[in-house]
Amino acid sequence: MAAYTAADVKNLRERTGAGMMDCKKALDDNAGDFEAAVDSLKAKGLAAAAKKSSRTAAEGLVGVAVEGTKGVAVEVNSETDFVAKNDQFQDFVRKVTAVALAQDGDDVETLKAAAYPGGGTVGEKLTDNVATIGENQQIRRIKSVSVSQGVVVPYMHNAQAPNLGKIGVLVALESDAGADVLEALGKQLAMHIAAAFPQALDADGLDAEVIARERKVAEEKAAESGKPAEVQAKMVDGAVRKYAKENALLSQLSVFDNKTPIADFVAQAGKQAGTPIVLKDYVRFQLGEGIEKEATDFAAEVAAAVAG
Repeated sequence: MAAYTAADVKNLRERTGAGMMDCKKALDDNAGDFEAAVDSLKAKGLAAAAKKSSRTAAEGLVGVAVEGTKGVAVEVNSETDFVAKNDQFQDFVRKVTAVALAQDGDDVETLKAAAYPGGGTVGEKLTDNVATIGENQQIRRIKSVSVSQGVVVPYMHNAQAPNLGKIGVLVALESDAGADVLEALGKQLAMHIAAAFPQALDADGLDAEVIARERKVAEEKAAESGKPAEVQAKMVDGAVRKYAKENALLSQLSVFDNKTPIADFVAQAGKQAGTPIVLKDYVRFQLGEGIEKEATDFAAEVAAAVAG
């Protein structure tokens, strides 16, 4: 029998995050050599993580963080909502969001290469989490906003923990108005953004492919009307304008009164404050947005597990 103690098993478990029986087996397989056991468990974990990486991850958490005049939102996905409630996962999302705030840019690969608090890189810690928690996890996207003067206001709809949840919003307001005025306005705008789901700040920022699809749909509907070509053209243009108005943040009607465009809502706040306020940018991350979730047959999964 390999020479090692219960303390070695405990230390190995704390060092790698692996299960107790896996730690004992690793020490047995490596004649009690602690470092060799660490290496073998890491190799095993990496192999397991690689297999899990192909599984759909549409749950998880959105994290937001603000410091000074800069803010960032990060979406980290897991396979199940259960993992999103895991302290280890929440701690990871919180720390990764802080790392993203400290760096410039919105590139996921750059973030994964950044140093992780406590050692290693963000990407290495992510792989460790996949191996120890047992689910595929992915850093999906990042977006940062900033202003030269003013505030960036964070908002988390139905927060699961401080600054962690399923719909994270950032509002960037450029102005020399007081922070109290801007914070209050930013909170209102963030609540509108969470509820109204704008696709871009203004009409020019809307996705050209989406606009093209909307125009094609409008053309098909207009053609079915049987009206003259010039009338159909006006119908199509009207439909596209309506879509742009309803999906660009500045032209959306405020959810608070359903009649004031957001651009006017901000202008009114600036007038009351005695100085211009510009809604420079925003972020709205909704967990799992656009990810096609796999349909699972629970009974079939159980049967497969029983069959071995």
